[in-house]
Amino acid sequence: METNFGIQILSMVLYIAVLLFIVDVMRKNPRFALVFWLLSLLTFPLWGNYVDGWFRWVKTLSVLLPTAILVGFGRYAELYKKENVLKIFRGEWLLWSLYAVLFLNIAEATLKDFQTDNIFNAISGVILCITQPLVKYRYIKKRFWSIGKEGSNGDLIVYTNGAWNFLYTTWNLAFVYGEAGPFFASSFCILLAAELYPILLKRPELYITARVYTLATHILLRATGVGVLFEKYMNASNWVGNAQLLHYWGLVNMILHIPYLFYYFWHLRKTRKLDAETEVA
Repeated sequence: METNFGIQILSMVLYIAVLLFIVDVMRKNPRFALVFWLLSLLTFPLWGNYVDGWFRWVKTLSVLLPTAILVGFGRYAELYKKENVLKIFRGEWLLWSLYAVLFLNIAEATLKDFQTDNIFNAISGVILCITQPLVKYRYIKKRFWSIGKEGSNGDLIVYTNGAWNFLYTTWNLAFVYGEAGPFFASSFCILLAAELYPILLKRPELYITARVYTLATHILLRATGVGVLFEKYMNASNWVGNAQLLHYWGLVNMILHIPYLFYYFWHLRKTRKLDAETEVA
């Protein structure tokens, strides 16, 4: 079903605005976010009607479960310092688990790209996996993942930079162009909203937080059947299917990612050297 172009654009603008609002509400209200995403898991009986194929099931489970349990309880436990069973969520294991979830999110799409012969874009995905910031590095003082302390809404802080955020976005856009079909326009919205939120706040370290809540919202809507509205008002069937465009988009992504890979290792080496010199001094 094709949608009028004007309706598509208007629907996309409205969806992006709604997603930005949702991210802001979830970030500033950790208790509400915890309860909301835990309750969202009760919609599980509906998922079988709308989730199809190994990729969609892995994506749905690997997004909604960590958002509800790891991010939700992690933020709550760190912010309110409850000395009960929830204190287990203040351990460093939680941050490494969230790192693994992000790694899995990239890896599963990369595997799908390899499976569908979108090789250049798949190579970009591999580079993103390599350059994704670790929780901490040996010989570097700065920690790159943390749950914010009191007074910061218990924010999930990940020190990615603007370049990595952009590369992730253009890589993922090329992936969903080949995989999402009629849902490409709505997928474009969640990626753009996640990119815009930290730019608007001038805080690139909030990119992963924005990505968590925009993606979780989108996945929940699709898994519960609300996604039919995307097909009705943002149907992108007439946008996708250009194999040549996908090929060159993946090639451009790879060309952009390779220099960043070298920059990443150069920057790590430089940071380690500066930290070592500081300790000596």
